[in-house]
Order: sequence, then structure tokens, then C-alpha cells
Amino acid sequence: MVQIRPVTGTHLRTPRAAAIAGLLFAVLLILALALFLSSIPKNPLDPGAWLAAPLDRVVIAINLIPFAGIAFLWFIGVVRDRLAEAEDRLFATVFLGSGLLFLGMLFVAGAVFGAIVTVHVAKPELLINSPTFALARAFAYNLINVYAIKMAGVFMMITSTLAIRTGFVARWLAIPGLVMAAFLLFGSHAFDWSFAVFPAWVLLVSAYILIDNLQSMPSRPQDRP
Repeated sequence: MVQIRPVTGTHLRTPRAAAIAGLLFAVLLILALALFLSSIPKNPLDPGAWLAAPLDRVVIAINLIPFAGIAFLWFIGVVRDRLAEAEDRLFATVFLGSGLLFLGMLFVAGAVFGAIVTVHVAKPELLINSPTFALARAFAYNLINVYAIKMAGVFMMITSTLAIRTGFVARWLAIPGLVMAAFLLFGSHAFDWSFAVFPAWVLLVSAYILIDNLQSMPSRPQDRP
């Protein structure tokens, strides 16, 4: 008689290579941001003249965002795996909530730009200088530069606080994280590239976790003759 083993008793571990997800998220998001800023004016009230130019870079940026989001979900999992039993319910709720809110707003903003491009390609005479374009453009701008970037700051602040309290990463990473989080919360509106602070910080934390994981890997025994 075949014995069925319960799945709930199996202990799953995050693969060490999962730390690469944070690096991938940072690279993809910075690349998407660079493509957007090189093609679209930051002014949320622009009339849409950029739609008349080639949209290849905008399309590439829009298609990079879902993959960056998938990698960010893995990064959240890596951080929670590092915390393990030290994870506090209060901090875990704010950590997970801010991360998912940031990701959701990033996806919505990407979908708005995707809809703008799709409608323009189908009917190019409808959008430029239209109220519909103005509303969609201002909505995407505010979603990213007011709400998503603030959630990114909260995510950084909570993660840095957890680093101080638990030491799941080196505590010397926490102070720069708190400073950058305060910048995103209170001063991000003053700089065009302020949004890049978040993926740059994720890149730093992920690189530390990956190096630490590689250093802690048990060495393979040498083959005996």
C-alpha cells in the first residue's frame, strides 16, 4: 500500500540564489526609469508631444516593469526568510503592506502608460492635447511621485529598523537606509531621479545578502583517491 506523506510537514527553504532577485529588480527598475525619463517629460501637464516621437523606449520600459515586480516579490521573500523567527507581527505587517502597495501602484502606473501608448497607436489623432490624455498623464505622475515613492520610503524605513533590531543584515546598512527613506518621504519631489534611490538601496541590500549566503555555503569535500 502506497503511503501518502502530508505536504504540510515539508520544510521549504528559500534557495540561496533567490538573493539575486533583488539585484535583478534594481537593474530592471533603474533601466525602465532611465528609458521613461529619456522619452517622457517629467511635467505632468505636458500636452503629449512625445507621443509623436518613436515610442520604442517607452514600450520597452513598460514591458520591463512586470519582470521587475516579480523580482521584487522574490526580494520580499528573501528578506522574510532572513528574519525567520525574529519577524515581529507589527513590523511584518507594515513591511509586507508597504512593499505590496508600492508594487501595486507601480503596476497601475505602468498600465496607464501602456494604455496611453496603445490608444495612440490605434488612433493617434485622439490623445495629444486631449482632456483624456491630461487626466491619465497626471494620474500616473501622482501615483508614482506622490504615493508609490512614499510607500518605498516606508518599506526602506521598516527594513532598516528591522536590520537594527534583529541584525538580519549588517547594521551599517541601516543608517544609510533610514537617511534615504527620510529623503523619499520628505524630499523626493525636488529631484527628477529621486525614484532611483529605492532600487539602488535594494541593490545594496541584495548584494550583501548574496555575498553573505555565498560565504556561508559549506565547502565541498575534496574527492579522496
